[in-house]
Amino acid sequence: MRLRFALSVLVLALMLAAWFWFAWHWSYSEGERAGWVQKFSRKGWVCKTWEGELALVSLPGTSTVEKFQFTVHDEATAEAINKVMGKRVSLHYGEKVGLPGSCFGETRYFVTGITLTDEIPLAPGVVVPNLPPASAASR
Repeated sequence: MRLRFALSVLVLALMLAAWFWFAWHWSYSEGERAGWVQKFSRKGWVCKTWEGELALVSLPGTSTVEKFQFTVHDEATAEAINKVMGKRVSLHYGEKVGLPGSCFGETRYFVTGITLTDEIPLAPGVVVPNLPPASAASR
């Protein structure tokens, strides 16, 4: 009887571990979001993760701003995001479903890469350049 109980607990633990592994390595969806990273910080009581907010603007000059909340686990990606704060970027992300608790991150969108976007397309052939910030010498 004890052996059967111990075996049942072991099988249950293995199934739970397999579920966590599967949920962590499989993405429900993947995609790109473009905008301006306006908030990015390392958060968490026990499990520290990088949490950020990307401001999405459908067209420059419009007042409607949608926010995309995301999580970053990779330190190299977090460093790359910190270097381009305030510039227009494109974030590559994967959506993870089935991860319990907030120890994996506060969101289900995990950013895995970042690309600096040099220009903002308004229409075919019409772009607004993404200018570098003014230096202290030109002020």
